[in-house]
Amino acid sequence: MGKNIVVAIDGYSSCGKSTLAKALAKKLHFIYVDSGAMYRAVALYFLRNNISSTDLEQIEYALKNIHLNFHSRDYETHITLNDEEVSDEIRLMPVSEKVSEVSAIKAVRREMVKQQQRMGKLKNIVMDGRDIGTAVFPDAPVKLFMTADPKVRAERRFKEIHLKNPDITLEDIFENIAHRDYQDTTRTESPLVRASDAIILDNTNLTPEQQLQFALDKVEPLLV
Repeated sequence: MGKNIVVAIDGYSSCGKSTLAKALAKKLHFIYVDSGAMYRAVALYFLRNNISSTDLEQIEYALKNIHLNFHSRDYETHITLNDEEVSDEIRLMPVSEKVSEVSAIKAVRREMVKQQQRMGKLKNIVMDGRDIGTAVFPDAPVKLFMTADPKVRAERRFKEIHLKNPDITLEDIFENIAHRDYQDTTRTESPLVRASDAIILDNTNLTPEQQLQFALDKVEPLLV
């Protein structure tokens, strides 16, 4: 293998991007980088510290005090915010409701993209997010764009978080997903769009095993 390989996986929320990215990284012995967790951690910091999404001076100051790190256990990626493990807290609804707003802020995206690009220069990685194939790694040799029926996405997300948050309803999740889709696709800074050379992966009716094989078929020819 020559230079490092980056697999960029973009798509709508709750499409199983992280599930696929983790499985693909494990199978290929690549590093999985959860870019969405980075934005969620920033959103959590903003919530905890009452940082206004419209106060640019406050945002710039906050970003200087946000230190994110990943560590891996059994191919599960965990994230720390200023040395505090926050992997579970960033998946709760308050953060889910805030993350699209925060990730639309130019200063936030600029800082996160810098960190993500540094990671891609060091190792073979699989990275999922909203703009990995368009803004972060536009030259990635493999780009996948994931989508699925919104109702299926809501059901998957509901199953994922209901045990941690039993008060949440399927309707709450569906509305949150619709709102995030609107914010992600209409924001000014790096909106969610499919890169012209990205391969569409609609997993509405696919099993995790089937979507993994689909992705492997696209990456493995590069490994010879």
